[in-house]
Amino acid sequence: MLNITPFGWFHTAISLVSLFGGLYALLRYHDIRYATPLGKTYTWFTVATCLTSFFLMRTGKLSEAHGLTVLTLIVLAVAVLLGRNAVLGSWRHVAASLAFTLTVYFHFIPGFTETLTRVPIGAPLVSGPQDPLLQKLVGGTFLVFLVGMALQARFLRRGRATLAQPAT
Repeated sequence: MLNITPFGWFHTAISLVSLFGGLYALLRYHDIRYATPLGKTYTWFTVATCLTSFFLMRTGKLSEAHGLTVLTLIVLAVAVLLGRNAVLGSWRHVAASLAFTLTVYFHFIPGFTETLTRVPIGAPLVSGPQDPLLQKLVGGTFLVFLVGMALQARFLRRGRATLAQPAT
């Protein structure tokens, strides 16, 4: 068995809603904006994912993953505030969207770790967070996100991110 508690399954389910919502927004609109229903769904399901993660501890104490949770909440708050604040002028939506995109990447780190340390059942693909295969996967995903974020910033700066997005 996968050795996941019912609460762990609940946490996984809400994190998948958040992750797929964020990925859909990025692929469809090249943008996550809190002002949209999809942006609010992504934000609040990510917050719920983060909060529920504090009650999941394999070792009985806080771990590096919980540090990532705190970082995710901080970056998420910055993204929401950037979207509302005119300090950066025309760059505010770009900065906010890039911050939201970074939080989407953050979903992958524990997702890869938890999945690959459990499957296949009886012979997991990685032994833990320090496994070289997992580190390469997380690093490669980060590079993909960096390239994606550069393209996203370029797209947003050209003003083409108006597909079904309300003015904010």
